[in-house]
Amino acid sequence: MALPLLLGQLLALMGPGDAFYLEVRELEEKCFIQEIPDGTVVIGNYKTELYDPAMEKYQPSPQWINLFVFVKDPENKNLLARQYGPQGSFTFTSQSPGEHQICLHLESIRFALFYDGKLAIHLDMQLGERSNDYVEFAAKDKLTQLHLRVQQLVEQVELIQKEQEYQRWREERFRQTSESTNQRVLWWSILQTFILVATGVWQMQHLKSFFKAKKLV
Repeated sequence: MALPLLLGQLLALMGPGDAFYLEVRELEEKCFIQEIPDGTVVIGNYKTELYDPAMEKYQPSPQWINLFVFVKDPENKNLLARQYGPQGSFTFTSQSPGEHQICLHLESIRFALFYDGKLAIHLDMQLGERSNDYVEFAAKDKLTQLHLRVQQLVEQVELIQKEQEYQRWREERFRQTSESTNQRVLWWSILQTFILVATGVWQMQHLKSFFKAKKLV
């Protein structure tokens, strides 16, 4: 059963990365969350398009449009903060596992507004071994097709191991959160019980004093 499961995971990892399509306006910031294991290389290939109202469709952006990329790790530390051109790629390596915040916004370097102020960003995120250019590796190291395939499988297995470690880390955090929540619920229940008992004792004492004052007991 382990072999088919491993092959299924390998086939899943061989698929394309996460693709995003964002419509923005100048200086409007778009952010999204990406869960990434630690020590993982991430490459974002992107292109931007400017809306042309005359043709009523998006056209490739001119060179005077810049893309700003900001990446923060789960501890809110900056991993990347750079300005890029209208088309290209950005790269960063995760330092800790968890949810990484990736923010993008476009800005012109001219003193003119965009046409209708509408732009589009096409973004393709590649994680781990999917970010490697195997064609370049094969040409550089003169690898045969078999060697190249073995290299791909080795890196895919390493990525599976990282993903499994990340899932174990998430499970451990979830268990700690559950235990902490259960402990707080327990102490809150004890506090409620103490308050109810104290209130009951006070009421009994108050009623006893009232009956004595009225000489009913």
